[in-house]
Amino acid sequence: MKLILHRFFFYISLLLFISCNNASKHESPKSNSTLANEFVDAFYSFKRDSLSSLLSMAKESQPEILYYQKWAECGNYKIVKRGDLIEKNDSLVIVPVTVKDDLMTALQINFNVTDTFHISIQNGKIHSVQTSSNDPVEYYEAKEWVKQNRPELIEKACEGIWEGGPTPCECIQGMIQGFKELASKN
Repeated sequence: MKLILHRFFFYISLLLFISCNNASKHESPKSNSTLANEFVDAFYSFKRDSLSSLLSMAKESQPEILYYQKWAECGNYKIVKRGDLIEKNDSLVIVPVTVKDDLMTALQINFNVTDTFHISIQNGKIHSVQTSSNDPVEYYEAKEWVKQNRPELIEKACEGIWEGGPTPCECIQGMIQGFKELASKN
C-alpha cells in the first residue's frame, strides 16, 4: 500500500510539474499598443524581415507597407517625434510618426511630415495597416510637376508604386531629383 501511495504522489507531482511547465511556455498575447510599437520599430529599423514577420497575417497590406518601408529608407526618413498611440477601439491602433525626409529638403521646405499608421490587430496579430500623411500642398504640386516635366525620372522607376513595385529606391530618388530641379527654378 505504501508503494502504491508513493507512486500515486509521484505521478501527481509529475503531472503538476508538466502542466506548470507547459503553462509557462504559452506566451500571453501582446497588447495592441506593444504590437503597434513593435511595428513602428520594425518599420523604421529598415529591416525588411522584421517587418515582414509582423505582417505575416496582413497579406493584403504587405506589398504597400514593405514598398513604403524601402521608400522611406531610401528617402532618409528620420524620426523627429513619435506621437502618442491612440487606441480607437479593441482592434485599431493609430500611431503618428513625424519624420524629416529628403523630399521636403529637396523642395527647400522647412516642414516635417507626419505619417500616421492605422494598424488593425486581431488575436494578437496585425491583420492590416493603412497609412495617411499630412504632406503639404507643395509636395503634391511638385509630384505633378515631375510627372509633367520630367517623366523620365519616374515612369519606369515608379512602376507598381505602393503595390510592391520592384524599385522604390529608384522611384523616390527620381522624385527627389525632380523636386530639386523644381526648387532651383523658384
